[in-house]
Amino acid sequence: MSRPRYLPMAKLAYHDEAFMESLPARPLRIMAEYLDPLSRIRRENITDTIVMFGSARIKSREEALSALGHLKRASRRTQQTADWHRKMASAKRELAMSRYYEDARELSRRITEWAMTLGSDPRRFVICSGGGPGIMEAANRGAHEAGGTSIGLSIQLPHEQRPNRYITPELNVCFHYFFMRKLWFAQLAKALIVFPGGFGTMDELWEMLTLLQTGKLSSHHLILIYGRQYWDKVINWKTMVQAGTMNEREMKLLKFADTVDEAFDRLRADLKHHHLPATDWPGITRKAREARPRRAGRAKTIV
Repeated sequence: MSRPRYLPMAKLAYHDEAFMESLPARPLRIMAEYLDPLSRIRRENITDTIVMFGSARIKSREEALSALGHLKRASRRTQQTADWHRKMASAKRELAMSRYYEDARELSRRITEWAMTLGSDPRRFVICSGGGPGIMEAANRGAHEAGGTSIGLSIQLPHEQRPNRYITPELNVCFHYFFMRKLWFAQLAKALIVFPGGFGTMDELWEMLTLLQTGKLSSHHLILIYGRQYWDKVINWKTMVQAGTMNEREMKLLKFADTVDEAFDRLRADLKHHHLPATDWPGITRKAREARPRRAGRAKTIV
C-alpha cells in the first residue's frame, strides 16, 4: 500500500490539549500558573498587595436579612416544624456573622482609598482575595466601591465556586495548584488580614505564619487577626505558649483588631513605618520628611 508523499502537519505541542493535560506536561502547567499572574500584575503596574482571608460562607448583611425575612414570612403560612426552627437558628447565626462581611468590605474600601492617594506609578497596597464569595467577595467589593483595583486568586474545585463580580476583570486569576495560589498570596503581600474562617482560612494563616517564623517572609510582614470574639474561641494561643509549642517572640508575630477603625489605623501605621519612604506620605511636612529616617525605599516591582 502506497503512502502519501506528505503527512498532515502535526499539532504544536502547546496546542495539543491532550498533551498539555498529561503528566509529562505538569511542569509546563505549573510554570503557566506562575507566569500568567506575573504578566497580569506587571501590566497593571502593581508593586504590592494587602491580602484578606476569611470564610466563603459568611453572607452580606443584606443577604442574611433577606434569608431571615423569608423564613419569618414562611412561618405565617405553614407550621413551625423542627426543621423550620433549625433553619431559623441558622439564619440568625448568619445574620450575626454578617458583621464580618460588612467590616471586611468597609476596611477594604478605606485601605483602597488611602492607597490611591499614593498614586498609580506603581500601584501600592492593592487588595487581594481568594476570589470567591463571603469575606473574599467583601474584600473585592470594598475596593471596587472605592474605585480601585483588586485581585482575585480563585481555585478550581470539584464543587464549582465562581469568582465574585467585584474583582478587576484583568486580575481575575484561576489556579489548579493550591501551592501556586499560595505563592501568589505571599509573593507581593505586605500585610495579611485574617477574618473568621474555616479550614481554608486556617490553612492560609498557618502557612503565612510558618513562612514568617522561618524567615521566608520579611519580618515586616504584618499578620492581623480580625475578630478576637471568634478567634480566641477557635485557637487558644496562650495554651500554645504555656505548653512550649510556641514562644513569646512567636506570639508577638500576631496582631489583633476588633473594629474597622482599629484595623485600619494599625495597618496604615505599619505600612507607613516599614514600606513607605517619608516622601510618599500624603500631606507630610518638609520638616517631618527630613526628620524621619529613610529606612524604607520604594518597593521594587517583582522580577
